[in-house]
Amino acid sequence: MDTVKHTRYQDYAGEACPVEASLELFGGKGKGMILYHLMSGTLRFNELKRRLGAITQRMLTKQLRELEQVGLVHREVYPEVPPKVEYSLTAMGQSLGPILLALKQWGEQHALPQLWRLQQPSQGDDDHTDQ
Repeated sequence: MDTVKHTRYQDYAGEACPVEASLELFGGKGKGMILYHLMSGTLRFNELKRRLGAITQRMLTKQLRELEQVGLVHREVYPEVPPKVEYSLTAMGQSLGPILLALKQWGEQHALPQLWRLQQPSQGDDDHTDQ
């Protein structure tokens, strides 16, 4: 599996580019949730998958490898049968803690209500009259 992630931009020199560069490292399918759950401590693959819910094994593996590649997640493999693999946050990954908690709070206050509103049928959708 190709785990090399290519960046979207060649240069991150603009004023807002540090924001984009940060999102480049931890933005992506499930990455925020992976990092959030690892804030509570070291987890094995299946425990992490259970906590995440709707993510495929393949996607979780891909995202964990990308997070490991950029230095946010540490992967520890124990030479046992069956193999034991644990994931934890690196020091750089742990530094995202306040940001992830702020995103969680913002999501509770703004994103979830907005998404809930968008999922509701709009007024008048059921008022179809044939005239």
